Amino acid sequence: MEDIVQAYNSVINQLPTSIIPLVKIVIVLIVSAFIIKIADRFVARIFFMGKSEYRNFDENKRKTLASLLKSMIRYVTYFMAALNILEIIGVNTSSLLAAAGVGGLAVGFGAQNLVKDVISGFFLIFEDQFNVGDYVEAAGVAGIVDEMGLRTTKIRDFGGQIHIIPNGEITLVTNHSRGMMRALVNINISYEEDLDKVLRALEDVCRKVREKRNDIVEGPTVLGISNLGPTEIVVSLMAKTVPMQQWSVEREIRKAVLEKFKDEGIEKPYPRMVYINRQSKGEEL
Repeated sequence: MEDIVQAYNSVINQLPTSIIPLVKIVIVLIVSAFIIKIADRFVARIFFMGKSEYRNFDENKRKTLASLLKSMIRYVTYFMAALNILEIIGVNTSSLLAAAGVGGLAVGFGAQNLVKDVISGFFLIFEDQFNVGDYVEAAGVAGIVDEMGLRTTKIRDFGGQIHIIPNGEITLVTNHSRGMMRALVNINISYEEDLDKVLRALEDVCRKVREKRNDIVEGPTVLGISNLGPTEIVVSLMAKTVPMQQWSVEREIRKAVLEKFKDEGIEKPYPRMVYINRQSKGEEL
């Protein structure tokens, strides 16, 4: 280590005095980028490679912890690099840090949003409200959590866009990836159809879908008549699935119902209008 420091000092001393600060700043930036790159690989190795106590965590939890640790390393590295650059350009960082202690209150008022984001991010992670890879609705955005940090959370929606949300703006979280999810399908039946025949057909559909899908935890079952509309009877089917598969199961049930109705000759209801033509004395058609 001493040899490296001596070689560094000898190279720096041979440079023109006017460009020494610039060279030192460039070196600080390169070293900082190198530290961040090495740290990212080290974190990935801890959480995702080889034998580690963290391998017992589920994948989403490991992604969340890795994302948080990388975020903290970046913040610390950026802070140390900024202090070194200030020293290089002649700013006394010791007095600056002492002044920061005295003026901390004023800085706190000026950075209320930043402090709020960091504190909110801490509680989001501490309370395990969601993990990387979860499908959530937060701050008016719905999508997959792509990255979590102390200050911001990145959510990728179904269109592929990344939404970077300050943690302080996340006041309500709806997590669609915890526990069993409900797949609910409403089927419209015409009043003219044989209801018993329709229910038997739907029971058969539920049985076939249950045998076909391994991601169904419970059901699907025919709940019965849930509504009487102006032109249709509404029959509800429900199943409980593993997280993130409820929409796929709903699509599967609808497809199976259409095929079954076609085979059984069961027609879907359609809007109807009744015209009454009265002919009596003194009335015009």
